[in-house]
Amino acid sequence: MLWSALLLPAPDGTALPTDAALQALAIWALQFTPRVAVADEAVVMELAASVRLFGGQRALRERVHAEGAELGVTQLAWAPNSLAALALARAGVENGLQQPLDALLDALPMDTLSAVRPHRLTLSHIGCRTLGDVRLLPRGGMARRFDKQLLAALDRAYGRAPEVHPWIELPEHFSQRLELMFRVDDAPALLFGARRLLISLCGWLAARHSGTTAFTLRWAHDAMRAKSAGEGGSITLRTAEPTRQLDHLCRLLAEHLARVELLAPVGDLELVAIDVVPLEEKSASWLPDEAEGREPLHLVLERLAARLGPQRVLRPVLCEDHRPEWMCRWQPAPEPLPRKPVAGNDLPQPGFILPAPLKLLVRANRPYYQGELQLLAGPQRVEGGWWDRDDAAGQIRNVVRDYWVAQSEHAGVLWVFQTRLDEAPAWFLHGVFA
Repeated sequence: MLWSALLLPAPDGTALPTDAALQALAIWALQFTPRVAVADEAVVMELAASVRLFGGQRALRERVHAEGAELGVTQLAWAPNSLAALALARAGVENGLQQPLDALLDALPMDTLSAVRPHRLTLSHIGCRTLGDVRLLPRGGMARRFDKQLLAALDRAYGRAPEVHPWIELPEHFSQRLELMFRVDDAPALLFGARRLLISLCGWLAARHSGTTAFTLRWAHDAMRAKSAGEGGSITLRTAEPTRQLDHLCRLLAEHLARVELLAPVGDLELVAIDVVPLEEKSASWLPDEAEGREPLHLVLERLAARLGPQRVLRPVLCEDHRPEWMCRWQPAPEPLPRKPVAGNDLPQPGFILPAPLKLLVRANRPYYQGELQLLAGPQRVEGGWWDRDDAAGQIRNVVRDYWVAQSEHAGVLWVFQTRLDEAPAWFLHGVFA
């Protein structure tokens, strides 16, 4: 068995209530193991089955330590059982595996065990200073003079009795509140508190093997506000693809908060996950990844859209349409991509398509564009559109065309088509192969 204890600082009136802070920390810890429990002012985790999954004990320790510090964790400790880990954490001893457990616990102050604290004065009067002193007292006398919890806690801490914990269950929905340590007047400064909430969100998403495509940050104004300011405000962020990358979510939120003006000082934050979808896990590779450390394109586009505006950063999206003009549409980068992928076309497709087909000169039934065109491949019949009506132009976008790959002596390889239903069939240039 391998247990870890995470200690939070005592409440001082400006931080979260202890139960709320422990609940937030426990939800974050569920990404490492489903066996998470709350013990006194700490969260304990049973990590024996998770060490290999996270790359070894050192890698797991570094990740828990780094992320836990941002959530207010003041001390981390490892031991063969949870009570021992908690006692070591209170004493500031992190590694409870480097020496025999009895020797480590015997040297700790006796008040590092919660069950000893009610009897601390009596035990000090009979000369006890450490847990080792308490453990050496006659068990019969201790059972008669003190309550049963003291002996039971000693047995569990020293590994002589089993432990029973009420495990924390992963909530179905994520909604977490944070009371700020001081009132905030500037919206970008909200990111400091919002980051703690995002860490918990990413931990919750990791435990569910999911990602989010939309979340809302709400803030409540201070009670001593002007009536015109209202109770608070909110901002909703959307991503094109599901993600639980903390750094990207923080950067995206920072870009949006930079354009927010607070109407009154803010004292409370709340983060709510709106859209949560399963996230496909990627298997680690033995070989170095050349793309490791590079930011994916969709994350860059989302950040640019947050900075410049969603209508100024567009991305192409394939549509279920075989007509070239409507085979692709442009949508704002932050909008979610279609869940169902569109099947590609195996036929030759040009790299560039003209905004509108260009009518070509025809001589002796041969199309011309910077010289006579030589038809290389075709025809490729494209027909349909009777269902698509352009209300602005008042016409139906029905096309019947035969596409050809053509060679021009000066313009290169072109994509041309010939109309079929017109009274006078004509040739048009529609694309260029790069």
